[in-house]
Amino acid sequence: MTCPVEAKLEAMGLALPPSAPSRALFLPGKISGNLLFLSGQICEWEGVPKYFGPVGEGFDPSEGRAAARMCALNLLYSIKAVAGSLSRVSQVMKLNGYVAAPAGYGDGPFVVNGASQLFIDLYGEPGRHARTAVNVASLPANALVEVEAVVELH
Repeated sequence: MTCPVEAKLEAMGLALPPSAPSRALFLPGKISGNLLFLSGQICEWEGVPKYFGPVGEGFDPSEGRAAARMCALNLLYSIKAVAGSLSRVSQVMKLNGYVAAPAGYGDGPFVVNGASQLFIDLYGEPGRHARTAVNVASLPANALVEVEAVVELH
């Protein structure tokens, strides 16, 4: 039986990555009570970075949103790996997004919207979340975006 959330992903023309390997010594997520704390995921596919920072001259914000959406797909992979099913998510509690950008770049929150929008599209109102979006000097593997999350499980 197909998970309804994965069916929505497929209908959107998206899929979970086949894997999301860790770059260092950390777990993809850890459950405490009914909360799943997810480690940050960068914009990579099966361990290969796809979008690079920092934001530069002529940066296309739609590219940034696509990078953030890729981070969210990696987070969804981690949810499934740790919790067993994407259907176990009762609500998305919080996202933290980091954008590699120079001082003064003011559109980091709009970049992180790519991740937020995917969770809202998949989970509806329970996908709406509290959020922080900040710019940083650099990210692992010279990635453009990194996103972490906390979700509540059924």
